[in-house]
Amino acid sequence: MQTFSNANSGAIVLSLAERIIENRAYLSEIDGKIGDGDHGVNMAKGFGMAADRLKDRETTLSEALDTLGTVLMTEIGGSMGPLYGVMFTEFAEKLDGVPAIDAATYSNMLHAGLEGIQSIGSAKVGDKTLIDTLVPAVEAFDGATANGKSFDEALDALVVAAEAGRDSTRDLVAKIGRASRLGERSLGVLDAGATSCAIILKELSLGARARIA
Repeated sequence: MQTFSNANSGAIVLSLAERIIENRAYLSEIDGKIGDGDHGVNMAKGFGMAADRLKDRETTLSEALDTLGTVLMTEIGGSMGPLYGVMFTEFAEKLDGVPAIDAATYSNMLHAGLEGIQSIGSAKVGDKTLIDTLVPAVEAFDGATANGKSFDEALDALVVAAEAGRDSTRDLVAKIGRASRLGERSLGVLDAGATSCAIILKELSLGARARIA
């Protein structure tokens, strides 16, 4: 059975922070078209603060995710801090004390993060939010494993579905948040949250995939 070690996998979160910081301007540019333009700045600030606390330390993936989630929940503003904060702390809780992470554990982690977000927000698939990325990604991962695919193949399926979900938001009218005030004028633009969620899911999956034995 394919697994990867929780121990010393905290570096995955450092890589994740690097990707978010790299995409700071891009995420804010997207957000500026239908939102208030601060998504990339806020995300880079939070992920950067978490990375500063994690660098030069050997941590488990669960510890690193908990650090990230706590920073996002308590120290950055905007609507996304609490949403992603809850997602990452729920991820961390499902991995806590698990030495070897397999596909079933990874699925439990994904579902816990999704349920955490849904517990504090009302968005559904089709509302032009990060849910349009996260839900199809989780479903694709579970579908792949149910069809006998290996852990790494399921991670690949997750990434493809996450990016397709992100791209689907271009053709949606925003139903939630500031962008919803624009109505039909929100068509034709990617959702910033869906875009950052695709980056997050891809980087987590690449980190896991590289460590699977």
